[in-house]
Amino acid sequence: MKRLLIVLSIALTLMTLTACNSKGDVLRVGMDLSYPPFETVTKLNEPEGISVDIAKAFGVYLGREVEIVNTDFGSLIPALNSGEIDIVIASMSITEQRELSVDFTDPYFYFKIISLVNKNFANENGINEDSTIEEVLAIEEVNYVGLASQVSVSIPQSYGKTVIEATDLGTAVESVAQGTSDILLMSANPVVDGYNANPNDTIVLWDAFQSSPIGMAVAEGNSELLAQANAFIDTFSEAGGLYSVLSSNWDAAIILALGRYGLDFYINE
Repeated sequence: MKRLLIVLSIALTLMTLTACNSKGDVLRVGMDLSYPPFETVTKLNEPEGISVDIAKAFGVYLGREVEIVNTDFGSLIPALNSGEIDIVIASMSITEQRELSVDFTDPYFYFKIISLVNKNFANENGINEDSTIEEVLAIEEVNYVGLASQVSVSIPQSYGKTVIEATDLGTAVESVAQGTSDILLMSANPVVDGYNANPNDTIVLWDAFQSSPIGMAVAEGNSELLAQANAFIDTFSEAGGLYSVLSSNWDAAIILALGRYGLDFYINE
């Protein structure tokens, strides 16, 4: 009986060690699956998107299984620091404030801040979708509209422009469409959505006021995973590398969303 108990004890110990090792081999990747086509889910509620593909490719690169952990965007850094996830791959902008809490990789995408412009204002001032921000900034009489505490307000203000603050995005877009405001600065998807809802009254100005670098985030001091992630990112631009694969898989969806550009819009600063 005693011998049997010893055997069972050894077996349980080995099972526990195996389970711990197995768990340690899983790369837990945090992202908020609410932002297609980068982070979203299929009809069967399975993770899908550009960031999901990047996470899975990173797992292959490391020889580790990947678990996508769907986490509200605002909770990603706390989840990383508490050890609930190992890395954030979630279209997260690299900012000085965030760098106080986590370590970022090199950038692998750039999210642009572009403009929704009232069409009559554009015509009156010789502005079209290929105009530059320098041409827009040179116009003295401009009514900017934006959302409080967002770049749509802070960027024009940084150039000394006065900005009317709207209560929500829909109100800001409507203000531009109706001509009570001239320009709204936002990221690409909201700007294009605003244009698609008002194609006769607005245009999209594609030159970026700002390019926000996107990186992966790891817990402070996790130098090993950080180095592995940076080495992985270095392979993206190689012939047949991940940029080529992602472009092949996602260009159609991005062009459908933006109406003009594919993944190259996000790759090039």
